[in-house]
Amino acid sequence: MLILRQFQISSFELFQSPKQSGCSSSRTRTRFYSNLGRSSDFIVMSDNKGTNFEKLYLGMDFGTSGARFTVIDEQGEIKAQGKREYPPFIKEERMDWVSSWKATLFSLLEDIPITVRSLVSSISLDGTSATTLILNSSESGEVLCQPFLYNQSCPDALPEVKSIAPENHTVCSGSSTLCKLVSWWNTEVPNRESAVLLHQADWLLWLLHGRLGVSDYNNALKVGYDPESESYPSWLLSQPYSQLLPVVQAPGTSICNLKESIRSQFGFPDDCIVCTGTTDSIAAFLAARATQPGKAVTSLGSTLAIKLLSTKRVDDARYGVYSHRLDDKWLVGGASNTGGAILRQLFSDEQLEILSQEINPMVASPLDYYPLLTSGERFPIADPNLAPRLLPRPESDVEYLHGILESIARIEGKGYKLLKEMGATEAEEVWTAGGGAKNDKWIKIRQRVLGLPVKKAVHTEASYGASLLALKGAKSKTEERFVKQSM
Repeated sequence: MLILRQFQISSFELFQSPKQSGCSSSRTRTRFYSNLGRSSDFIVMSDNKGTNFEKLYLGMDFGTSGARFTVIDEQGEIKAQGKREYPPFIKEERMDWVSSWKATLFSLLEDIPITVRSLVSSISLDGTSATTLILNSSESGEVLCQPFLYNQSCPDALPEVKSIAPENHTVCSGSSTLCKLVSWWNTEVPNRESAVLLHQADWLLWLLHGRLGVSDYNNALKVGYDPESESYPSWLLSQPYSQLLPVVQAPGTSICNLKESIRSQFGFPDDCIVCTGTTDSIAAFLAARATQPGKAVTSLGSTLAIKLLSTKRVDDARYGVYSHRLDDKWLVGGASNTGGAILRQLFSDEQLEILSQEINPMVASPLDYYPLLTSGERFPIADPNLAPRLLPRPESDVEYLHGILESIARIEGKGYKLLKEMGATEAEEVWTAGGGAKNDKWIKIRQRVLGLPVKKAVHTEASYGASLLALKGAKSKTEERFVKQSM
């Protein structure tokens, strides 16, 4: 036991000591082209201090609009990174997400320089929360239906879920994973008993390791898994579809070695392991390395997700509030359907950059919007019928953009206020991750609206957080080997 304590690794130990890339690093930018989506633009970094025995750690982020990879060393220094948009695979006049995600996964692996791939010791990745796949439990793992996307609601299943779950439980939301499972189960498809449920991250990792039916307790939260007791509750296990539920492990836990066929195809080491993943918003939180209660991370991607590190667990489906476990603390928060997606619908990237420069962030906008792509909100209001509010539109595009950015900031502020009222540790500082972190004017608007220090995280990509999980898994694996050898 003494040896185990001496080498025991927590997530926070890995996340507290960043080593930033210094000026001594030489950077080479390379652009790869493929007919599977847009080009992957990535940077390879080298400080000329590595050896052939250096170990690297790969993390991938599968968000709502595209995917990224980040490769780090043991000190957390980035060695390579890149991104791809999802290619538009169409099947029966619908987007074929399964084919698109799979193609993107292997395109990212190919984009990593072979000299970097050959040093990767472990792999992990994140996916969008509550994005759900139902597979045949046979070795083939055939996908049995269209994936249920993160923001897809199944109101038909909600009454049944509410009848079995405790009041205001996390699963008591139409977009929960459990509602999606129940909705599918009630279609009474043939051989439904032989199926298995996986989340997006679980499924992508399965393509890499081949062991069907493994998840992590962050992704499994919205299907009803209790991370505090580390088990599925009895009210869930008593249901006929409980046999579809995956085995759950802590994020960053070694599952097994990377499949031999993939190692051979891409040149990964023979002992490269695949580790359990997490959700995209939690990976973004890990990337920011916010380690103390009261520290918060707002991820501004296609949607807006907030996570606050708290000593107290808070869950209430009425408000779309839930808590994820992070070692001995809780990540409390929720995800709104507002965010960057509505901005990209209204403005080009060039317009956003030019118009933002003309905004005075110290002056409040009188415009009051609720920017959504379609009707329906999850947090801080759980209302599947909430309509978008984007009018009136002023003649000035600068004023219009200012109003939208400020309105999104107000939604963010309502989220943090709600968490405080429900008993979570009060937010003291907010770090910003995701694409929205690049807009300095927006950061200043949010700082004024929130009344809190708002900073851009040094590492803003969820893929960096996923690479930290890969590092955690590799270190834990090394610890296990050391303990076994010492017994």
